[in-house]
Amino acid sequence: MAKAVAEMNNDEKAGGKPDWLTWPQRKVSELGTFFREVRSELKKVTWPAKKEVYATTVVVIVTTLFFGFYLWFLDLGLSWLYEHTVGTVGKV
Repeated sequence: MAKAVAEMNNDEKAGGKPDWLTWPQRKVSELGTFFREVRSELKKVTWPAKKEVYATTVVVIVTTLFFGFYLWFLDLGLSWLYEHTVGTVGKV
């Protein structure tokens, strides 16, 4: 019984309101603080120039195509090798 009374006293703030009652107000306040901090940090970011974004995008696309074709040919070669070695074992 004493434990339940102690927990009830811990849930109440100095103003006498229970903790669960002030939760929505605190969360809205924390959300506002979060967005103010995000805005502040985004002002500190050095954004790349359009030319730099274009160049890095081209590098990513070319690299993706290169490795895509490399893996495709590797798969074709290994499939052919498998079919001509292990694939013929079960055939009569």
